[in-house]
Amino acid sequence: MGLFSRNFEKPGPGVKKDEPRKKGAARFFELWIREFGDLVKLNIIFCICIIPSLVVFLFGFVAFYPGIIFLLALLVSLLLAFPIGGAITSCVYYITKMMRDDPSYVWYEFRRKFRENYKQAAPVGMLCTAFVYTQIILWESLIPNEMIDEITGQTIIVQNDVTGSLTWLLIGLLSLVIFGMITPYIFMHFAYIDLKTFGTIRNSMLMSFAHLPRSFMGALLGGLIWVAFALYFPASMIAMPVIFIFGITTSMLLCLMWVWKPFDKIFKVEETLVNRVNEEADVEDIDKL
Repeated sequence: MGLFSRNFEKPGPGVKKDEPRKKGAARFFELWIREFGDLVKLNIIFCICIIPSLVVFLFGFVAFYPGIIFLLALLVSLLLAFPIGGAITSCVYYITKMMRDDPSYVWYEFRRKFRENYKQAAPVGMLCTAFVYTQIILWESLIPNEMIDEITGQTIIVQNDVTGSLTWLLIGLLSLVIFGMITPYIFMHFAYIDLKTFGTIRNSMLMSFAHLPRSFMGALLGGLIWVAFALYFPASMIAMPVIFIFGITTSMLLCLMWVWKPFDKIFKVEETLVNRVNEEADVEDIDKL
């Protein structure tokens, strides 16, 4: 089996009838190894969608922060974030379909779901992007600044106010956790449930706190890659090729492994889809008679 091509017609070892799916880490590695090629393709497509916005923001942040030009760059980067919501929805849909053991083709499914959902998902995706950029600015402001003494030429570390920094640190961490708990449910709603945006956000908030342990673990494991990246920045920049190739979809898979079960239990997504396929197959059999 090639890395980027899969032959669904080639006979395999088969699966025993009613064989239960693996759970936990065994299930994650089973999916990650089996679907690695598709995760890579999906990751690259998603990166193509986010790169324009991210490049403009980082350029403005590094070269012009703080200042008017940075604010203009921030505004442009948020406008360029228009496709991000649809891209996240498509990735969430494909990965959950992968978790349902439903074979499909990455580009076809990504393009189909993107066309179906990009208009509704765009505002939420732009708000999520704004949140992430705000977090970057916040964490940068909490890091002690280095200044050069004009007289001695020595580097001076300017410490921030400890009390104020601790308060903002707690606010930043809490908001990150809540953000990580709620957003997966929002994009699963976009992918599977026909509901207005306000109802989607309300449902997602209720579900995330109703299933707090799973929501928290999804946020934690889904964010581990990014926490490690931030803690070891800028040395972690060496890992950028890994993130570009499979880091984003791997973190999504880790998160969805936890939050998909309560979502599927409430809306009976997999059961509904299986019944629909069986009904269509019965209709085809009748037509052949």
